[in-house]
Amino acid sequence: MRSLVYILLGLVFGVVMYKSETASWFRIYEMFRFESFHMYGFIGSALVVGLIGIWLMKKSEAKDVEGKKIEIPNKDKSIARYLIGGIFFGLGWALVGACPGPIFVLLGSGYFSMIIVIIGALLGTYLYGFFRKNLPH
Repeated sequence: MRSLVYILLGLVFGVVMYKSETASWFRIYEMFRFESFHMYGFIGSALVVGLIGIWLMKKSEAKDVEGKKIEIPNKDKSIARYLIGGIFFGLGWALVGACPGPIFVLLGSGYFSMIIVIIGALLGTYLYGFFRKNLPH
């Protein structure tokens, strides 16, 4: 039953992203050229919802699906890791025209070239996991 709930939530998320045009290459292009507030508004509202959600989880001592208390650790503060990661993320987003969430929405919309992007994203994630212990913190 839980899997069905997650699948339905994913479908709703995908429909919202598609209908709000946040998976649109044109909207992303507008954002990077500072020609429209559309994407900044969507990202900003997602940030606010995420901040409130994390705050509520910490305050209420929320539990995961197995009944264990959710531990949200504080991250190490390092300018290099965020700068390098942000550059790679931004370059990928600008070159592909989509960040990780919308690539699946675009694939579901019939843009089958996104399969190449998904394979690249999975390969990059695997390589990061493989080399992570050797990267500077």
